[in-house]
Amino acid sequence: MDKVSLLLMNISRELISWYEENKRDLPWRSTTDAYIIWLSEIILQQTRVEQGMPYFYRFAEKYPTVEHFAAAPEDDILKLWQGLGYYSRGRNMLKTAQLVQEQYNGEFPTTYEQLIKLKGIGEYTAAAISSFSANEARAVVDGNVYRVLARFFGIDEPINSPKGKKVFQQLADEVLDKQRPALHNQAMMEFGAMLCKPKNPACGICPVRLGCAAFKTNATTYLPVKLKTVKIRKRYFNYMLIFDGERLLMNKRNESDIWANMYDLPMIETETLIEPAQLFQRDDVKEVLGNNIAIRNTPEVVKHVLTHQHLFIQFIILDGRPEKLQPNWFYTGLQNLENLAMPQRIFIFIKKFFNF
Repeated sequence: MDKVSLLLMNISRELISWYEENKRDLPWRSTTDAYIIWLSEIILQQTRVEQGMPYFYRFAEKYPTVEHFAAAPEDDILKLWQGLGYYSRGRNMLKTAQLVQEQYNGEFPTTYEQLIKLKGIGEYTAAAISSFSANEARAVVDGNVYRVLARFFGIDEPINSPKGKKVFQQLADEVLDKQRPALHNQAMMEFGAMLCKPKNPACGICPVRLGCAAFKTNATTYLPVKLKTVKIRKRYFNYMLIFDGERLLMNKRNESDIWANMYDLPMIETETLIEPAQLFQRDDVKEVLGNNIAIRNTPEVVKHVLTHQHLFIQFIILDGRPEKLQPNWFYTGLQNLENLAMPQRIFIFIKKFFNF
């Protein structure tokens, strides 16, 4: 056996040994139910375990099987998802659950080739579910695994470049313990999450630091390399809070923008930050609101950061009623607000304003 093969075997063996002694007790690790594993994997995308855990429990309790999930109204899924962000995940999950119910008779698939064809399931998620549910020999490559491999092997190829993705997937396949793929994948991911962290990695207690290229060359802060390709779009949302003493004016969002099909307040988007008094002098705004609207208060502008967008949100509290309701505007009683799936930023403002 050559030196490279020994190195590949060694890192897998050492990390599995570390994992078995130090792993966190997470509920989805005690099952091979592909549905439960799928639930955890989608919820934890772009989400820390600490933040995602309560959501996992809520979904698993309310929808214990894929059949229950598939039968749920989209509004209920989005309401339960509220606060997690990336709401398209919740909508895609519903489509996937319905597809599994229709095509697989409610039996969640466990093979990579079946999983990769489902909505919202990419290469990483398909590999994770097939590995953890059926012990299929598929190497899982998530952000944690990219970091561990880049540092240990000293690879400076950008992880988000086409070449980089190919290089790291090939290396992950070579490192994979094909006799124990589920255990290996969990170990790699857990090691990246707990020890080989993005900032301040615990190199002093790392079981493989002596073979780690980044440790030997003091390059842990440099690796992994990632290309900065995201262009940030700035948007300015002017939300209007209009309350008639019993009911609040709300808006149902469309399917073609962020927060699709969710509920928020009536909103006017502008190209720049604008003073409310100036906004309400615009002819198009006056045509909808009329002349019986008065500004009561304007809290300070809130910045809300999304992956590709920065939202500058201005809440404008108004007295009066608009003359023309737009097609998606409607009045609802305060007692119904808890049932509407809203972006968390909007829900927090309304909840604070009405003190409920």
